[in-house]
Amino acid sequence: MEKSVNKGVQEFIDKTGASDPIKHQILLELRKIVFENFPDVKERMMYGGIMFSLDDDFGGVFVYKNHVSFEFGNGFLFQDPEKLLEGNGKYRRHVKIKCLDEVKTKKLDFFVKQSQIDEQ
Repeated sequence: MEKSVNKGVQEFIDKTGASDPIKHQILLELRKIVFENFPDVKERMMYGGIMFSLDDDFGGVFVYKNHVSFEFGNGFLFQDPEKLLEGNGKYRRHVKIKCLDEVKTKKLDFFVKQSQIDEQ
């Protein structure tokens, strides 16, 4: 995966790598999924994490003490047959990832693909 064109994002990635190699690998894998699905995505630092946007923000990756969270702004619209999404706010849903294997078992690719659902 290429370095971020956003200096702040790259500094965040580098800092995470220096402090927690496991969370760093999770962070890199989540970014890879986003860019594979949406090559034109833009990323920037916001709320202490990486926000992703095309026309509008659609999600973000945040590193916490015990996990990495992928948060989806319109997650309430997503299909979630296995009930993997967490959160019960009006719109936002998230997935907590504690190890690299959970990127697959918690189906992040499936949810990222849905993040561009029209809200009509």
